[in-house]
Amino acid sequence: MNDIKKIYYGVPGLLAVLIFLSNFLSTELFSSDLQNFSVWFVLMLFSFACGWLLDKTLGWRHGGKIVFAVVVSTVFVSVVMVSIFSDYFGMRNLLAENVLLFTLRNIVLGAVALFGMTFAELIKLQNEINSERELNGEIKRNVEDNRRRAEVIITEARLKADKLLFDSEKKLNEALEKLNRLEGRIREIIQIEKELIKKYEEENNNDIV
Repeated sequence: MNDIKKIYYGVPGLLAVLIFLSNFLSTELFSSDLQNFSVWFVLMLFSFACGWLLDKTLGWRHGGKIVFAVVVSTVFVSVVMVSIFSDYFGMRNLLAENVLLFTLRNIVLGAVALFGMTFAELIKLQNEINSERELNGEIKRNVEDNRRRAEVIITEARLKADKLLFDSEKKLNEALEKLNRLEGRIREIIQIEKELIKKYEEENNNDIV
């Protein structure tokens, strides 16, 4: 709470003033003269704006507690003021219904402020949900891209492995073929030497005879 600016607490003060000013409006709001109703509508609009600002500045929990405290304190002050100055407010007889009327009007403006806070909070949550959806969509796209890249890499690796295996088999076959040819030549040389040795022995035997 220390990092909350003191100027933010001017919004609850403004809300308290607006709620307090509602006590000076006529109770005949929907009469043929719409002036009182217009002023009442403006008060409600400003109360909604105060609730919106409270949610933006003080947050939902802290701001809601402050709004509740403002409504309770304003209702108490209004009841005391109406009780003391009943003649000024046109109440010759201080009835519970009249006191309840002023109390309800104060509570209505407080509820409008809470509605403004709730509306701002809903928009905030909706923005967070949209951000989460965009983040999840981006993650899914990244996962899909990585999966495709992995498939391409695996395919290329398989092709390279098949090519390497084919080249190895080809070289092995060439080496075996060369070995077979060399073996054939060696056999031919050995056969020729055997024939030469045999011929040489026959010639030696003839000379001896």
